[in-house]
Amino acid sequence: MNQPRRSLAARTLPSLLPLVCLSLFLSMNSASCQSTNAAPTNALTAVVTAAVRAAREQFPKLQPDQIAVTLTDLRDPARTLRASHRGDAAIYPASVIKLFYLVAAHRWLEDGRLADTPELRRALSDMIVHSSNDATHYVLDLLTGTTSGPELPEDELKAWQEKRNAVNRYFAALGYAGINANKKPWGDGPYGRETQASKAFQPNRNLLTTDATARLLAEIITGQCVTPQRSAAMLALLKRDPSDPKIRDPNDQAKFTGAALPPGAKLWSKAGWTSRTRHDAACVELPDGRKFILVVFTEGHANERGILHAVTRRVVEEMK
Repeated sequence: MNQPRRSLAARTLPSLLPLVCLSLFLSMNSASCQSTNAAPTNALTAVVTAAVRAAREQFPKLQPDQIAVTLTDLRDPARTLRASHRGDAAIYPASVIKLFYLVAAHRWLEDGRLADTPELRRALSDMIVHSSNDATHYVLDLLTGTTSGPELPEDELKAWQEKRNAVNRYFAALGYAGINANKKPWGDGPYGRETQASKAFQPNRNLLTTDATARLLAEIITGQCVTPQRSAAMLALLKRDPSDPKIRDPNDQAKFTGAALPPGAKLWSKAGWTSRTRHDAACVELPDGRKFILVVFTEGHANERGILHAVTRRVVEEMK
């Protein structure tokens, strides 16, 4: 199964002014998501290694090839540092793929390829805030000019698939590698032409790497994605409050990384989980000013919420 609709009550968007200010300090008005050029560092690599080791010590059945981690240090926005464990492994991302559809929608909106309608805004909000699969279907249909439905003749299916690859072409042009973003997330499906395409074309499912996901999240958080104003709008949808007493569902997006954060920490994230996977892509700002992006994908241990928590706690401790 794919990640279910979140129980968190609908909320109005918070004021964008603080986020716009964060973006404007870079003095950029980029035409696309630009590379943050995160540099590797031995010190940060040691943090990632310690975090993975801590998770495996706590969960002995967790194998090294069942977890991927990318950590980006954002304390100096002019020189971001990155390290990873299996950061280039292409993994089924579950609902984390919705982050890429969100960015593509804002690119299309900026270019005038999509109309800015109340229905699209509602769908983008539900896709990210509540992780709605139905909303994601609508967004992907708009992005690609395709719809689900009955099977198609071979030539029509090829034309349909070419359109469905629009999001892939966009991110490939930006230098993203190891990803596939042309499938709808399903609960019981797929059916019809969606099944046809999965059988006829490879890869037959969505794929992301933690490195690519961390890069995209860094570009959003630093205001470099599409435009600073659109980056701020995306951040508003990604904002979580892990300390909210109304959130009791342990599978709420705020609880994936958020449950392991100290009081007063700020969180922006997009989680995903299925019967086999549990992932989170999070940007964290700690009360002492430390700021980092932590993307963790796990496979084969979907019900072990504590793996994400173990990695997060060790990163917070080691980055002091």
